[in-house]
Amino acid sequence: MSDKTEKTTHFGFETVPETEKAGRVQGVFTNVASRYDVMNDVMSVGIHRLWKDAMMDWLAPRPGQKLLDVAGGTGDISFRFLKRAGRGHATVLDLTEGMLIEGRKRAEAASMSDSLDWVTGDAMALPFQDNTFDVYTISFGIRNVTRPQEALNEAFRVLKPGGRLMVLEFSQIPNDMMQKVYDLYSFNIIPRMGQVIANDRDSYQYLVESIRNFPDQETFLGMVREAGFENAKYRNLSMGIAALHSGWKI
Repeated sequence: MSDKTEKTTHFGFETVPETEKAGRVQGVFTNVASRYDVMNDVMSVGIHRLWKDAMMDWLAPRPGQKLLDVAGGTGDISFRFLKRAGRGHATVLDLTEGMLIEGRKRAEAASMSDSLDWVTGDAMALPFQDNTFDVYTISFGIRNVTRPQEALNEAFRVLKPGGRLMVLEFSQIPNDMMQKVYDLYSFNIIPRMGQVIANDRDSYQYLVESIRNFPDQETFLGMVREAGFENAKYRNLSMGIAALHSGWKI
């Protein structure tokens, strides 16, 4: 008889075995893939576009850089990166094939297919060699990873010396009253929007709950540093509803 206890993690507010989380997350994004971009616009009233532009402003892509966009889904960040860089290459990696299919459609429509690769894979075990990429981004994806620290460790591994990490993620508002107001909106409105627009209340209920389980800005900054990144900093967006974390492999 084994005395080993199976490791658990959170899936929204539910505690589940670590071995189950990836499959559940994959199910969520398979369900919402075709309506994912529309729901982003509706949920954030379009503000997610400003956050992603702020990400590019801080990142300042340069011509010829190689980007790895993890949990890149439909390619939103990669498209922005390539347009800012002028020329370069982006590899979009996502756990969910359905999200990548939607991204490929967008790339073909924008005549950008030659500058993009689409890879199904796990952020905690990247299928790439050490020191391969100039830039690593993950946008609204790391909170869905079973063990975020392992994803950050992998980011450090695949980046070249001098490479840049940039994480855009929902975070915590450092004002209790404003956080309560935002929670009221998140828990009461967003799942209803998911039901109306994507015919999927449960997936958006999970997404809201996953935000509340994600570490605050300072805690996550410590995780970035633990992975080996230097000159690590963060910037709050929209009072802390979202945050950008940056670090360098030196």
